[in-house]
Formats: sequence, structure tokens, C-alpha cells
Amino acid sequence: MNPMLNIAIRAARKAGNVIAKNYERRDDIKTAVKGNNDYVTNVDKEAEAAIIEVIKTAYPEHTIITEESGALKGRDNDIQWVIDPLDGTTNFIKGFPHFSVSIAIRVKGRTEVGVVYDPIRNELFTAVRGAGAKLNEMRLRIEAKRDLQGAILATGFPFKQNKYMPLQFEVMQGLIEQAADFRRSGSAALDLCYVAANRVDGYFEIGLKAWDCAAGDLIVREAGGLVTDFNGGHTYLTAGHIVAASSRIVKEILNKIQPCLGAEFKN
Repeated sequence: MNPMLNIAIRAARKAGNVIAKNYERRDDIKTAVKGNNDYVTNVDKEAEAAIIEVIKTAYPEHTIITEESGALKGRDNDIQWVIDPLDGTTNFIKGFPHFSVSIAIRVKGRTEVGVVYDPIRNELFTAVRGAGAKLNEMRLRIEAKRDLQGAILATGFPFKQNKYMPLQFEVMQGLIEQAADFRRSGSAALDLCYVAANRVDGYFEIGLKAWDCAAGDLIVREAGGLVTDFNGGHTYLTAGHIVAASSRIVKEILNKIQPCLGAEFKN
């Protein structure tokens, strides 16, 4: 096994144990508001600390970029661990059992390892660049669905940036002319993994951060899918808008999205 993948899995499982333990005694959860519709709990911070401890023990020189603590720069800034200790915090707070730990390892600006762990279902999604993607020990391969007709699409609402809500609904209105239905489950990392596992046929979202999607991005691509921004480019980790599916469905989703975009989304 890739040695950094092994450490990423160990860190994800340790954080997952923290999350699962606290999920069973939710009266102890302490919640604070970070911004508009944006929350953090003591469990996010405890899970993040567990991940950092595992990484720092194995690779003390590496840089870690986290949702809660920001950038923890190491001597080797060429290797960056991009982590979201609890993707789906609102679900966790509400007791909705759909959230995950997301860890990506980027080397000189390219994602080499991706791990997404669902501690409630004990589902571990992993990918190593050039070596494919797995769910636990099962290989993942995206089905080459012919087109958008009848597709099930995952999405997330830009609830932290309400100005994009009209665009969200305009895009959905266009897509539903062909797609069969939408799923909005509250964890971008798992949405991407569900594309890789053929549980949904495609995914799009506005307003993401790199830690939301860096690991899931690699998992989709290693399962044979395509990931782009709304312009069909590769800026999604910084631009925050993303489409993921088989190549044919990505093209058809983009054909529906692009007529809706204002100037701020143009390259």
C-alpha cells in the first residue's frame, strides 16, 4: 500500500471514531457560528486534532491545510494534506446520519491520494493517482451512461452564499427537463464518492472550498469520471464550482449550466 495512503486511512478512521462516539451522545455537542449558515462544533475540532496528530507523527515536515485551523506550514510545503474533519457538520448537528472525513494529499500542486470515510456506514473510499479508486476493497468504475435523460443528479445548495440561489434554481430548472431527479444530501465529499460508486449519475455544486472536494475529485477521476468547473476547465479547487460525472453527462450538464452563468463565472 502507498505509505501516505496508509497514514491517511489511519487518520480518517481515527477521526471517524471521534465523530461516531460523539454522535451517540449528542447532548454533549457544543456548536458555534462561523458565518452565515456556517457552523463548527467541538467534534469538528476534536476530529481535526486527531487527524493532525496522526499526520504529524508520520510526516512532521509536511504542510497541513484544514477547514478549522487554516494552514499549518511544515518545512516541506510541496506536500500538502488538505483535510475536512467533518464534511456535513449541519447533518451531524441535526442527527442526520450522512457526513464524512475527507483527506487529500497534494504533491507539487497535484492530488496524489484521496480518502473519504463515512463513519456511520463504515464505508472507506480511497484513490491513488494512476492506481484506481476503491470502496473498501471493491474497485470503483463509473458506468458510461449514455446521456442525461433519466439521470439522478446530486447537488448542494449555496446556503453560505445566498446570492447564488437564483442561479442554483435556474440550473436545476434546465437540468430537470431531461434528468429524472435530484439528491441533496449535505456532504460534498460523499456526493463525489457516490458518483464514483454509481449511486448517482452526476453532481454539481457552487460555493465549495478545496477541502470539500479535493479527495472526492481524485476518487471520481480514478473511477473513470470527469471533473470540471462550470466552464469545462480545471479551476474547481479554487473557483468553488464543480461538475462531476461520466464525460458524456458532464458535457450535457455544462450545456445546461453555461447559458445561466453571469460574467463572474466566465474565464
